[in-house]
Amino acid sequence: MSKKQNTKFIFVVGGVMSGVGKGVASSSIGNIIQARGFEVTAVKIDPYVNLDAGTMNPTEHGEVFVLKDGMECDQDMGNYERFLNRELDRDNYMTTGSVYQAVIQKERNLHFEGKCVEVVPHIPLEVINKIENAAKKNKADIVITEIGGTIGEYQNMIFLEAVRMLRQKHPGSVVLVLVSYLPLLGKDNELKTKPTQYAVRTLHSAGLQPDFILARAHMPLDQKRKEKIAFNCNMREADIVSAPDIESIYEIPLNFEKDHLSSNILAKLGLRPKKNDLKNWATLVSNIKTAKKSVKVGIVGKYFSTGNFMLADSYISVIEAVRHAAYSQKIKPILEWVNAEELDPKISKNYKTNLKKLSVYDGILVPGGFGGRGVEGKINAIKFARENKTPYLGLCYGMQLATIEFARNVAKLSNAHTTEVNQKTPHPVIDILPEQKKNLESKDYGATMRLGSYRAELKRGSIAHASYKKDAIYERHRHRYEVNPEYIQKLENKGLIFSGISPDRKLMEIIELPKDRHPFFVATQFHPEFQSRPLDPHPLFEAFIKASVKK
Repeated sequence: MSKKQNTKFIFVVGGVMSGVGKGVASSSIGNIIQARGFEVTAVKIDPYVNLDAGTMNPTEHGEVFVLKDGMECDQDMGNYERFLNRELDRDNYMTTGSVYQAVIQKERNLHFEGKCVEVVPHIPLEVINKIENAAKKNKADIVITEIGGTIGEYQNMIFLEAVRMLRQKHPGSVVLVLVSYLPLLGKDNELKTKPTQYAVRTLHSAGLQPDFILARAHMPLDQKRKEKIAFNCNMREADIVSAPDIESIYEIPLNFEKDHLSSNILAKLGLRPKKNDLKNWATLVSNIKTAKKSVKVGIVGKYFSTGNFMLADSYISVIEAVRHAAYSQKIKPILEWVNAEELDPKISKNYKTNLKKLSVYDGILVPGGFGGRGVEGKINAIKFARENKTPYLGLCYGMQLATIEFARNVAKLSNAHTTEVNQKTPHPVIDILPEQKKNLESKDYGATMRLGSYRAELKRGSIAHASYKKDAIYERHRHRYEVNPEYIQKLENKGLIFSGISPDRKLMEIIELPKDRHPFFVATQFHPEFQSRPLDPHPLFEAFIKASVKK
């Protein structure tokens, strides 16, 4: 690109209902455009007054994803990193709250030189400014921006106005993609297009016409439905793209290319495609579809239920990291949710019976979390994995609780615990950092944990070192509590290995058991799942899957 403004912009919005896959659609569009030889970056807009996603409930909003610079953001940022195979930072994420905060800060600093600052145009202009900054920082030819929620929501009006203003500012450089759901009423009925027609009409009321419609449905869109949508929405049939339900989200880019989506987008942006290289992606999809051997992994957590429904989005990066590792070995992962409360003697009368059911799993994984609910159930699951030599991988809280389990049952430190759950424990093997105590006392919870990428040095001869094949690593964190330094020697004396440690030797990053005592028992204070990629699985997850397959 020349120094002149030549950046192109693709906006992805949702119609009819949320949860139809705007995030993976945006990621997949980025993937196929990137495969044509262009530099792509992705931006997510969340229509919340929250400054970031750090204080949002995972059972309502889904997983909180952490970027390398410590930004706590929406789970779709994880999809962008996985599909684009690159690291993003806080410039690629914004919320309504952060946009308003930026405008108010500018007003306080006399940026507007005494002008009356208004919601329109100043808020949409700040949105545009943030998107253009993300493009500049990432040296992107094309910026894909997903607007969260649906187009009919009041809180999205300022973002749609930003699209309209940017289109006016750079004619021919903005493409608008609508992801809309086509319901099927009865198995013998037809896919209904009327909700999509109303979604387009809603966009019209905001002064916008979609360039493409991604027609989400249980099945592929037939020609008749394409014709109907095109006619009623004043569009070409070629711009109505079928987006049916499929077995793996990693098939979506290949599906989009069946309708020549990348070529059509580039044509509307006035760009000539340079190449089309999706060979590695096609190999990945082939591995997924042809995998014959399987591995069964039990994920023990507490953020699954929301009312009468299960919300796997609470652990989406963990789930995808397990899949990446399995797919790379041409293995089909069978993931099952284990409710930690059903393993807790204080909550479930059948906890012993439920614990025995863990024997069906080839591997057991305990992901991150906070608070005391279900903790004893998780500790029981960890004890089961240790005693029965079932491969175990613990993440963040899963490491802290594994340390507690070892302290109680191997080091014989009776009632050992974390001060997060029991402040009066006689053996606080997990305790809060001194600087974090000040945050808790002042109720300063947002963006105040140990966040983002930190260095850890690995012990040679350990499972961790053999997995990474490195002496030092950088991994992302999101937590307040750490292994209490006062107990490190006591735990080591009983056989616990601290195989990953911070450069100043103060923070314990990885624990494991010797291979002669357990085939694979590893837990990390960080979140390795945040750096796993479909084409580049995380080494610890690969090692975990290999050990689970052997079992």
